[in-house]
Amino acid sequence: MDRFHAIQVFVKVAECRGFAAAARDLAISPPAVTRAVALLEDRLGTRLLVRTTRSVRLTESGERFLQDARRILLELEEAEEAAVGSHAAPRGELHITAPVLFGRMFVTPILGDFLDLFPLVSARTLFVDRVVNLLDEGLDVAIRIGDLPDSSLIAVRAGTVRRVMFASPDYIRTQGLPQRPEDLAGHRLIQSLAMGTSLDWPFQENDVPYFVRAEPRLRMNTNDAVVDLAFQGWGLSRLLSYQIAPYLADGRLQTVLDEFEMPPLPIHVVHQEGRMVSAKVRSFVDYMVERLRADPAIN
Repeated sequence: MDRFHAIQVFVKVAECRGFAAAARDLAISPPAVTRAVALLEDRLGTRLLVRTTRSVRLTESGERFLQDARRILLELEEAEEAAVGSHAAPRGELHITAPVLFGRMFVTPILGDFLDLFPLVSARTLFVDRVVNLLDEGLDVAIRIGDLPDSSLIAVRAGTVRRVMFASPDYIRTQGLPQRPEDLAGHRLIQSLAMGTSLDWPFQENDVPYFVRAEPRLRMNTNDAVVDLAFQGWGLSRLLSYQIAPYLADGRLQTVLDEFEMPPLPIHVVHQEGRMVSAKVRSFVDYMVERLRADPAIN
């Protein structure tokens, strides 16, 4: 059996956490998947996967080999594209990650337009409110909000977002407008756990940052729920500006304490660094950056 095919099968089993699911994705029989992994383990002389009746998990050797296997497959794809000149024609499956709400509001419509432009490209998304490792998750491109740690990733800045306090006009009319962050102690606060669990909320005055201790009456794990309740006039909350942009645009919500906002957070489109960026990744990154930079909600 071809060595690279066996590596591909192993990576798919690890990603799907199962032999049957990997077989479906690869459009081959489950016995062929089992045989490929077994031959690979025999060749390497080590067990890569532990199988039980209910699950499949990586061994310590399997964890290490998975990272190398993904790198090998990526480099092979780059080499093939360079050899056949497909760097001029985007093709293949594109794997993208972004925060959940940002993915729904911005990435999804842009991705749909991109796929219309390039019919030889398909895509898979992973929208989660956590930072994922591109190599470990087998991803090509990520949208990251916030300052980036030093890494080997290539990052292109595409916009900014603000951390804003907000409430409905009805709430402000009945409960009053806080003049300073310290006034929040007298208001009903809704905390989004997706923004973090800290009760020390950051603000700044005259470019000097400081914290105010918050005492939220309600803590919610989804931003959609926070927005809905604030829109109903229940209380004040804090999210990223893009998350409530449609509500701000038509006046259903309004920001408060603007003069005490922290500096904006950058939005980056990032991808893995390689000897040669594939056409699908290069084209998508260029297209995504251009569209995001043109959107007034995040610039």
